[in-house]
Amino acid sequence: MVLSRFWLVIFISSIVFIVVSLFTANTYTIDSVINGKKDDPILVSEKYIHELPAFIKDSIQKAPDQTMIINHDTLNADTTYVFKNKTVKIFSGLQKSDGLLPTCKSTLVDLILPLIAYLAFFCGLMELLIISGASGKLAKVLSPVFVKVFPSIPKNHPSISYMTLNFAANFLGLDSAATPFGLKAMESLQEINPDKDKASDAQIMFMCLHASGLTLIATSIIGYRAAANATNPADVMLPCIITSFIGTIAAFLIVGVKQKINFKSASLVIVLMGLIAAIVGLLMYVNHLDLIGKNYFTSNLSGLILIAIIAFTLIFSFKHEKKFTEANTTVFETFVVGANNGVKTGVTIFPYVLGMLVAISLFRNSGLFEIISDAIAFVFSNMGVSKEITNALPVAMLRPFSSAGSRGFLIDSMNTFGADSLTARLSSIFQCSAESTFYVIAVYFGSVNIKNTRYALGTMLLVDLICVITAIFVATWFF
Repeated sequence: MVLSRFWLVIFISSIVFIVVSLFTANTYTIDSVINGKKDDPILVSEKYIHELPAFIKDSIQKAPDQTMIINHDTLNADTTYVFKNKTVKIFSGLQKSDGLLPTCKSTLVDLILPLIAYLAFFCGLMELLIISGASGKLAKVLSPVFVKVFPSIPKNHPSISYMTLNFAANFLGLDSAATPFGLKAMESLQEINPDKDKASDAQIMFMCLHASGLTLIATSIIGYRAAANATNPADVMLPCIITSFIGTIAAFLIVGVKQKINFKSASLVIVLMGLIAAIVGLLMYVNHLDLIGKNYFTSNLSGLILIAIIAFTLIFSFKHEKKFTEANTTVFETFVVGANNGVKTGVTIFPYVLGMLVAISLFRNSGLFEIISDAIAFVFSNMGVSKEITNALPVAMLRPFSSAGSRGFLIDSMNTFGADSLTARLSSIFQCSAESTFYVIAVYFGSVNIKNTRYALGTMLLVDLICVITAIFVATWFF
């Protein structure tokens, strides 16, 4: 219910703002909102050529293509005058994101189709783990811990192994594998959900832990910083880990208090201390490496882990081929069945993702997001917050809505302020310390047709805020 109302507020407020801007002459045309593409020049005015200043009119008429570009601001797109059909179209600035119709197309072509391919492959592997008995063994080993965190899940339930693989994939930055494992976990949890339209306690806990974004190897962030010629592309790795770890602990505590979980459990304390020790140990190892060593380690660890998971699944399935025979199937046929289920899941979640991304597209292109962002930056600046920090806030604000959008702001901050600036480094931490909340909710709850997400959205947004505050403190501490 909360998600539905929030979606309606974003949609309706954006539409109202677009219409009002058009009729108050603040916007010349709304075609870009409907048909425009990201980074296209924005049409801001159209005039007859005799209405322009003489020097502009003469320059346009003398230009071979009857186009003139004026550099008003080196940080923004040039103002361009294009003479065609007796009028001069004036363009200035670039569109922040795709318009409504291009968003519909890109959601299917650039997002859902690749996602379906990932789902097909990894759901095929998951089916092998199920039939071979590997998932059951993993669930049995981890049950003593998971029954404390998820008391409503029966002991040795298959969802335990799916959630474990999801957390592990997120931890290692394997986004393409994390989503299929997570969707399989949600489907498994839905089987034991007494109210199919309402999110269960276990589903909410899983979603909030997943969305907190605990990441060990921020491979993509390191790649962006390397492309921007950062002195040490991996220097944000430790701040990213600290920020996302605090976000994960915050998510566990907030949801745990709500669900009255026993935090004094010895198994929980042991696992938490073991996780902290593992992170510290790995950080100490990475810290003693030189720049080339760090780049080599961070770029290969995640890939090696993924290859190891695939190899283990296939080898374990081959060793237990008898179980496939008993189930009247083969290893390959089982993979195909799982892949087919993955395709069906991808088709199911498409409308949910489409509805959310179109609303976000309108929100950004309407100009409403920038007004809110500028207002928050203004408030922070008057509170004495450094301009280097306020310049990074657009990344933090857009991250819950759109990973691609916040990534655009991240890259822009590195190009504008320099990859080694506090703004760029803080933007990097913002980008890797949490998930795209609204996208995650649309995908995961949509995959099992959950209509009432209860307090999941509020908790996830609160965790996002905690990550933002933590990132600011950590970045100023480190850099």
